[in-house]
Amino acid sequence: MTKLTLGTHPFLLGFEQLERLVERTAKSGNDGYPPYNIEQTSDRSYRITLAVAGFSDSDLAITVEDKQLVIRGRQTDDSEGRVFLHRGIAARQFQRSFVLADGVDVGEAVMENGLLHVDLTRQVADSVVQSIRIRKSGNK
Repeated sequence: MTKLTLGTHPFLLGFEQLERLVERTAKSGNDGYPPYNIEQTSDRSYRITLAVAGFSDSDLAITVEDKQLVIRGRQTDDSEGRVFLHRGIAARQFQRSFVLADGVDVGEAVMENGLLHVDLTRQVADSVVQSIRIRKSGNK
């Protein structure tokens, strides 16, 4: 028995790019840091919240790259001249990626109490009906 994938299913034409995007996202190295929530705030809006305690807004970068929302964080190591008896809070960098569907737009981003909120909205697609003319063979 042959396993059908999204890009090879006979009723789903032109989805090969989506399958590649899902594979790339699975390999993107999201290691669980920082923790995050995704919530649906209305029928057409979402909010991604990342726990970024210790990061300032200047330590964070938010971009949209090839239908992916990419959030990067990089802290500067300010431990020079300090003596730690225990260091459990590491200054580490991260990159977290989220695949965006067609019609999903990134709104504003807000820092609040160590949480980064990124709002997303999904545009309602217009319903389009297209009639295709059938021509007779041999006529152009």
